[in-house]
Amino acid sequence: MRVIDHVIAGAAGAGATRHADVFDPNSGAVQARVPLGTAADLDRAVAAAQAAQPGWAATNPQRRARVMFRFKELVEANMDALAHMLSAEHGKVIADSKGDIQRGLEVIEFACGIPHALKGEYTQGAGPGIDVYSMRMPLGIGAGITPFNFPAMIPMWMFGVAIACGNAFLLKPSERDPSVPVRLAELMLEAGAPQGILQVVQGDKEMVDAILDHPAIGAVSFVGSSDIAHYVYQRGVAAGKRVQAMGGAKNHGIVMPDADLDQVVADLSGAAFGSAGERCMALPVVVPVGDKTADALREKLIPAIRSLRVGISTDAEAQYGPVVNAAHKARVENWIQTGVDEGAELVIDGRGFSLQGHEQGFFIGPSLFDRVTPGMKSYQEEIFGPVLQIVRAPDFETALRLPSEHQYGNGVAIFTRNGHAAREFAARVNVGMVGINVPIPVPVAYHSFGGWKRSAFGDVNQHGMEGVRFWTKVKTVTQRWPDGGVGDAANAFVIPTMG
Repeated sequence: MRVIDHVIAGAAGAGATRHADVFDPNSGAVQARVPLGTAADLDRAVAAAQAAQPGWAATNPQRRARVMFRFKELVEANMDALAHMLSAEHGKVIADSKGDIQRGLEVIEFACGIPHALKGEYTQGAGPGIDVYSMRMPLGIGAGITPFNFPAMIPMWMFGVAIACGNAFLLKPSERDPSVPVRLAELMLEAGAPQGILQVVQGDKEMVDAILDHPAIGAVSFVGSSDIAHYVYQRGVAAGKRVQAMGGAKNHGIVMPDADLDQVVADLSGAAFGSAGERCMALPVVVPVGDKTADALREKLIPAIRSLRVGISTDAEAQYGPVVNAAHKARVENWIQTGVDEGAELVIDGRGFSLQGHEQGFFIGPSLFDRVTPGMKSYQEEIFGPVLQIVRAPDFETALRLPSEHQYGNGVAIFTRNGHAAREFAARVNVGMVGINVPIPVPVAYHSFGGWKRSAFGDVNQHGMEGVRFWTKVKTVTQRWPDGGVGDAANAFVIPTMG
């Protein structure tokens, strides 16, 4: 059986006593095993990072940027192989896997501009003969704990900026699909990063806790469910770390009566069901304003959803593939049953879907609910599967309140031709990322990604200049160069606020 190992100090780690199975979601078969590392494995990785990081930090930012440029070229050259590797473990179709990788590369492109992003501030003449300047310094060692749903993009969101800023980085990927993170670490070494600057430590909660508790790790970035994000944030902060912990989501799409419904249906087909709905920026709730809008939207949605093609991850015609494993399939199907039990109208039931020749695969057909209400548990919680819920709103104010009052606040979208309504919605909605006629409002790499409420813990977002701020600390220097002797009264030190 193939073993997907750690990458510690540029080489595979020692043996492990515990392993997890890595499944092929298309067939349901076990295809590999991954070690579940211990605190001792982490200690080896930290020691390697401590040995490598000072020299890397002393490397000028332009030379660090050249490594990032080379890494980008290597990932692009290996795009097809990486996409097939990703799809084989996650289950998303090849096109989605390439999108996963490309979105990560966009942050690497931003990191290639790190010499500019690290420029500090300078004030000449802050006092008599006194200048003040600030520098952004690396934290030392950072760590990333990443989820299964984007095994290329989210690691690159984290380590791209962290490494470019002069830090060493320890990546703990999901044990469900660990091969792509390992390959990315290998490509970073090939690009010229010193051994120890990007390492991969495999594991489960034991490894997560070891990372959160280790005194040499200065910052931790996490993406996953909200309950675990809260746990990571609390434990990491208690250990004196800087922590950003991105949690779950229940993103809403508000459909105004003047919206182009054909475009909305096309957008929802991808935003709600793409990647089998296993995205924190998926759009699983649509809120039509007024029953007339709701009825018209439902009428158009039903044939569009029924026509979605579900297939194996290498099927070029498939809109989406299987979910990641059997446990997640069961979880999504349980949420569908919960919706039925709560009284929502199940218009299309995706349970029981079977693909000929792949009957043991982790496939779920697309599901559509109507007449979902805010009091239902299936509305309040994240389903994270190919399930779309219609929540009807009588007017704009009710539609605005739904995402604003929800426990999650990751993303939201409004579909309208009315500029005033869009502007009012964007200004007032209590959600971190807003799309106007854009169903998945993930910001470009030189802006930042982050939700509100239980979708994010910590006060600094992912990537962009927010990422640079997270992975650095500011040092401020006040200096003077007197002309005369130390005792010359004309050159006596004067704090700027003293005149």
